[in-house]
Amino acid sequence: MNPAVFLSLSDLRCSLLLLVTWVFTPVTTEITSLDTENIDEILNNADVALVNFYADWCRFSQMLHPIFEEASDVIKEEYPNQNQVVFARVDCDQHSDIAQRYRISKYPTLKLFRNGMMMKREYRGQRSVKALADYIRQQKSDPVQEMLNLEEITTLDRSKRNIIGFFEQKDSANYKVFERVASILHDDCAFLSAFGDVSKPERYSGDSIIYKPPGRSAPDMVYLGSMTNFDLTYNWIQDKCVPLVREITFENGEELTEEGLPFLILFHMKEDTESLEIFQNEVARQLISEKGTINFLHADCDKFRHPLLHIQKTPADCPVIAIDSFRHMYVFGDFNDVLIPGKLKQFVFDLHSGKLHREFHHGPDPTDTAPGEQTQDVASSPPESSFQKLAPSEYRYTLLRDRDEL
Repeated sequence: MNPAVFLSLSDLRCSLLLLVTWVFTPVTTEITSLDTENIDEILNNADVALVNFYADWCRFSQMLHPIFEEASDVIKEEYPNQNQVVFARVDCDQHSDIAQRYRISKYPTLKLFRNGMMMKREYRGQRSVKALADYIRQQKSDPVQEMLNLEEITTLDRSKRNIIGFFEQKDSANYKVFERVASILHDDCAFLSAFGDVSKPERYSGDSIIYKPPGRSAPDMVYLGSMTNFDLTYNWIQDKCVPLVREITFENGEELTEEGLPFLILFHMKEDTESLEIFQNEVARQLISEKGTINFLHADCDKFRHPLLHIQKTPADCPVIAIDSFRHMYVFGDFNDVLIPGKLKQFVFDLHSGKLHREFHHGPDPTDTAPGEQTQDVASSPPESSFQKLAPSEYRYTLLRDRDEL
């Protein structure tokens, strides 16, 4: 028989302290590390995934790590199922191919994924445990508001873009697709639905989806494609929810600059809807093929007085059209010239060819002068970009690249 072991009082206290520490120290959830082998499988199987793209040498990344881990712990208690919410990270130094795939231009970058699809808007909120947890809770909330009476349609907020689905059953394949689209685009549109007897008056020939554009004068539009085809449904609704000409505000300016495309901007007074409608029509008519090379935007003249001053304009001069290349700003001639066929398109082409920048420094190209007219270099400098100042702050991120001059 082994002799009994007696601990000294000090050793006993130490042992009890270790035991208490072990019992009451919370278990930290391991953040999933993504690489080329597992990234698609993990993201595709996650309802919602928040991914931290980081670099170990970046001090902002180092500051975020413990916050990100604690937020993961909080959310895992609320959503314990493995695939409900995934907190993951990518070491961009080790996996530069993944960083390039998702167009990472700064560290740390937090991007949201739904069933493997990356959301257009990355997380730009406060870097705190509470803010991150609240953001995930918001993403997990139901993106579709159920209507219990069709009279609710008459009280819709018509300043928003509304997508309404009328379904026989909530557990149908049609609604599952609609709900999935809503989870992706709910920041751009308000999604509503009605079921069973409530929706019956609107289901003339089966389930249906309609789009109610902002304002009360524009007619409703009906989706005529397959409701079980996610790609068709998503593309149709995205086209309605994300307009060709978007409004730029101080709230979304950073997001828009990060898309990396120059801005073609209409500055107009808020109440001047006529010039906005003209601009929208001409962009759709002349520049739809340029959608991937330049961002079409409109801005409130009162709110964006500073950019106007940069191009020697005031709100009294509005409407004004200009291009911001993130290096310089260039002014379109008279606003009414936008109605001249091809005029607005040529303005954009002159940006891409470098002509706008060249003419600011050297005057009109020789081919643009009348026969016999002498050409002369004009030493000038175009106004600097104003909207570049809305880009991500170097005091919050480690920025990876400079923009090329146009």
